Amino acid sequence: MPISAGQPAPDFTLPTDTGELLTLSSLRGQWVVLYAYPKDDTSGCTTEACEFRDLFPKFKKGKAIILGISPDPVKSHVKFKAKYELPFTLVADEEKVALQAYDIWKEKSMYGRKYMGVERTTFVIDPEGRIAKVFEKVKPAGHAEEVMAVIG
Repeated sequence: MPISAGQPAPDFTLPTDTGELLTLSSLRGQWVVLYAYPKDDTSGCTTEACEFRDLFPKFKKGKAIILGISPDPVKSHVKFKAKYELPFTLVADEEKVALQAYDIWKEKSMYGRKYMGVERTTFVIDPEGRIAKVFEKVKPAGHAEEVMAVIG
């Protein structure tokens, strides 16, 4: 069932690019941008990550935490983060626990082949831990600006 604005954000505890565990509910009191992307170091995902990187100072000023989440392992996140100098946290969801809780682990199709993958989606979570806005089927270019407009 799709997650929509007004609902509590499903909590999770998952490893990050530092190897430490992060629990989403521990970030209450701050805005959180949880953006889900299919795969580290692919063209669209790199565009999206670099735009969040470039706007990071504005997000920080708005007291927002950015979390990128994908099914890639921690090791992959470490390389991706270093390669593009990403200043925010990447969350590894290899078991697709959070991706399924947020209903964005979906059947996709490319060149007639069906497979399971991440539907590129961004959730803006307010300081009370509720979903403030959902961006579905995100186009990477220009997306960070759209998200920034919600947080102000």
